Amino acid sequence: MADDELAQIRAARLAQLKQQGAGGGSQGGQGDEEEQKQQRESEARTNILSQILEPEAADRLGRIRMVKESRAQMVEDRLIMIARSGQLKQKVSEDQLKQMLASLTEHEKQTGPSLDNMKVVTKGRWDEDDLDDLLNES
Repeated sequence: MADDELAQIRAARLAQLKQQGAGGGSQGGQGDEEEQKQQRESEARTNILSQILEPEAADRLGRIRMVKESRAQMVEDRLIMIARSGQLKQKVSEDQLKQMLASLTEHEKQTGPSLDNMKVVTKGRWDEDDLDDLLNES
């Protein structure tokens, strides 16, 4: 390939990268749409939670989120589901939130550990001879 052909290819690629970086590419536009959709959903969740939680309960949920994101997400999902079904007659207090957390903890104890809490412990190393022995025993 001639040097001038390489220069043209490089210039075209550089222009393409600049266009994608500026959000002008088709993939960049789709990414922006997804980001905006997620932003709208997040704002809707925040809005619903602010309407159904007392300030103290919202603060506690925020502290829970800092410690364990998945637990806060699970509680939020449950609260939003209850609110949408029309079962909430008043705002959720901090004590009610504590009761919900306690019942979730009790439920987790009864159903066993979740995958989040499981640890894999291995002892020693396996080699091909161990695998052959295991397969030949069957």
